[in-house]
Amino acid sequence: MTLSAAARTVPGDVVSVRYNNYKMSRVLLTLLMLAVAGCVTAPPVQEMSDARQAITAAEQANAGRVAADTLEDARRFLAEAERQIQEQAYGPARMNAVRAKNRATLALRTTQARQSAGD
Repeated sequence: MTLSAAARTVPGDVVSVRYNNYKMSRVLLTLLMLAVAGCVTAPPVQEMSDARQAITAAEQANAGRVAADTLEDARRFLAEAERQIQEQAYGPARMNAVRAKNRATLALRTTQARQSAGD
């Protein structure tokens, strides 16, 4: 076999490898899309629970007196998340539940910082 004959057989093999890689990429992309769709379409149960617990903890620490606006933001985000769950808009509901938890946590930290500064 000469060098030119070997060079002619390589491109066909390269095309075959590329085609197989293309098929594998499509399969992996399809599986990834299904996995992401499965995560987005599930209700954000854990996030809602976390947000409720954070709001309760902030309320018990009297954040309503020290960080009332921040705590109210948390309640508003939670209410919006609950409404979105009723509409089966789970992605936005998950984001608002996380926002509610973060705002409630901020209200709690602010309250604790002011209480410790006053002691």
